Amino acid sequence: MSRLSVNINKVATIRNARGGNTPNVLQVAIDCQKFGADGITVHPRPDERHIRYSDVYDLKKHITTEFNIEGYPTKQFIDMVLAVKPEQVTLVPDPPGVLTSNAGWDVISEGDFLKPIIEIFNKAGIRTCVFMETDLDQIVEASKTGVDRIELYTGPYADQYPQNPKKAIAAYEKAAQIAQQSGLGVNAGHDLDLNNLRYFKENIQGLLEVSIGHALISDALYYGLENTIQMYLKELSWSHQDI
Repeated sequence: MSRLSVNINKVATIRNARGGNTPNVLQVAIDCQKFGADGITVHPRPDERHIRYSDVYDLKKHITTEFNIEGYPTKQFIDMVLAVKPEQVTLVPDPPGVLTSNAGWDVISEGDFLKPIIEIFNKAGIRTCVFMETDLDQIVEASKTGVDRIELYTGPYADQYPQNPKKAIAAYEKAAQIAQQSGLGVNAGHDLDLNNLRYFKENIQGLLEVSIGHALISDALYYGLENTIQMYLKELSWSHQDI
């Protein structure tokens, strides 16, 4: 079954809006695990507008599932990841100040930049992942960097899904196939939600993990956090055999 990692950035966004410690980011992470989440994802950015670097250090002490840290590999980010030693680090090509991750790496032109960074994390025993679009040449090139997995950027899939699910998923099916043939594990994330997650999971064979934050935390406002996590887990475990 594909694993669900809950991105808790939006919880930190709400906390930071008023200062103080409400909602308590650490307690939410602990509760997500208790309610069935397979992992916790955070994406600290240089301006710390949601998850702070101090949060990352605090969370590590309490994560009992899988800890996934996303971010652009600045020196500060690399040093933090090496100190915290999460199970997985996901490298994203975010420039400073970007609102959200909305593009994958151009590994063909930036492979020489990524390779030594990936090697550093690999030597530290941290699983490595890079954020990628569905360009097949880029995915093949990514397999030459020493990275363990790719995370497919699913924004375009989510945009197209309401109009034409079959068309929306086609490039992702091929991308996942090529990635796996190249020796890469496949994760996915960005704008996956209760409407489109089941179809994505059913059509992407070997999908290892999805990282979901914005939609899941938003749904939790209506359904409650525990119920929402169970709803997402149900979408990931659903099979045509259940019909």
